[in-house]
Amino acid sequence: MRKIVFLDRDTIAPRIVLKKPNFPHELTAYPTTRPDQVLERLAGAEIAIINKVRLTAELLAHLPALKLIAVAATGTDCVDKTYCQQHGIAVSNIRGYSGMTVPEHTFALILALRRSIVPFREDVLAGEWQKSGQFCFFNHPINDLGGARLGIIGEGFLGQRVAEIAKVFGMKTAFAAHKGSTGLGPLYTPWEEVLETSDIITIHCPLTPATANMIAMPEFRRMRRQPLLINTARGGLVDETALEQALEEGLIAGAGFDVTTPEPPPADGPLMRIARRRNVIVTPHVAWASDEAQQTLADQLIDNIDNFVAGHPTNLVEGAF
Repeated sequence: MRKIVFLDRDTIAPRIVLKKPNFPHELTAYPTTRPDQVLERLAGAEIAIINKVRLTAELLAHLPALKLIAVAATGTDCVDKTYCQQHGIAVSNIRGYSGMTVPEHTFALILALRRSIVPFREDVLAGEWQKSGQFCFFNHPINDLGGARLGIIGEGFLGQRVAEIAKVFGMKTAFAAHKGSTGLGPLYTPWEEVLETSDIITIHCPLTPATANMIAMPEFRRMRRQPLLINTARGGLVDETALEQALEEGLIAGAGFDVTTPEPPPADGPLMRIARRRNVIVTPHVAWASDEAQQTLADQLIDNIDNFVAGHPTNLVEGAF
């Protein structure tokens, strides 16, 4: 009987059904797990299920029975994959489950900010409509998406889906070349050009050493059209202190962020300081979390485990096995 331990089950909504693996097993699911609880809870486990719990080389060195780390997410930066590769520990992740939910959330943020939905709602509740004395009022800017230029950072599955939706709105799209790179082909627009010419910039790339703080004050100062900045990818891709300064200086028109560093953000951190601005929307890392997407994720998670035990593993992360 194989021992399976899910260290942070509460990262999937309780209404989502986690089906049983198709082999003899003992599955223990913990709502959350602190770093000092990892070793005790994974002792003797062959399979660890995690979402955001960090498994460092130091921890993994004390878990000789571990054969598979099944990550209940696409991003695997919480796992030391180099150690796993060197010690025969497979790492699997979830793929293709968020093709509707993340792009839809991205456009929910874009539309809400471009059309000032939140401040207009606040004004209505505050009685501004009655004070106006007419059928409408114009306290905030309203801008269409048609004809606007959307700069997309990240040309993968989600970036492509965002581009498809943007074209339906009549937007002009441009995929940014990787920062510091040239000669990537006709799909890409130079990094600096995307910063300088976009009305909206949306981020859909992974967090790696090369992309950490890829947008900071030098980048904000190149944003000539004062764009909206949308991040539904990962916290750490944007320097949050620089983001606050950019808003203060009027270098960007607004920001829609679903991710922060760390998560949750500290109450006195930059994202919480800007969250009450009328041109900012911060959501709690839920772009991925429609009920439909979560159920697809949960089903794929167990399928990855079943397939690994059956000898034909799926969704193994490159560089980890």
